Amino acid sequence: MPDLVLEELLTGRGAHADPVACVSDLSAQLAGREQSGFPYTIFQLVAHMNYWMNFEWARIHGKHPLYPDHASDSWTASPVPSSEHEWKNTVAAFSENIVRFRALAQMDSGALARELPPLAPSQSRRENSVVAAVWQIAAHNSYHTGQIALLRRVLGAWPPPEGGDTW
Repeated sequence: MPDLVLEELLTGRGAHADPVACVSDLSAQLAGREQSGFPYTIFQLVAHMNYWMNFEWARIHGKHPLYPDHASDSWTASPVPSSEHEWKNTVAAFSENIVRFRALAQMDSGALARELPPLAPSQSRRENSVVAAVWQIAAHNSYHTGQIALLRRVLGAWPPPEGGDTW
């Protein structure tokens, strides 16, 4: 049976903003705008979420991506996309990653329970199943989508056209 709560977290229902809607209408200029007091731009946040979704996708599909030595290795160095084209590609990849993880959440419980090998010492202390990886992605994305929503508010670009809580 699909995990409907997990699907809703991935796609932004209930108390969670739709992650794709939070970025799909933005220009590269706004996505790359630095804001005093914030360590990352929206572009960097989306690229970072893509990094980890690509990492976990590879891991779930039997590949062995190298676990980064430092957290900074999962962030793009440039706060600004090089072009509108790069930004649109980043958003398209993000949207596709959400679709792929939603499909994983719809798998049967046996497939979701499949164990994954830990790829780093820190992973040996936690559950390493497909469903655990998908939940980690959902929680990680929710955290960073909240940061994007806050940045959009500070930049005067909230809510997105699809809507969002404004209280």
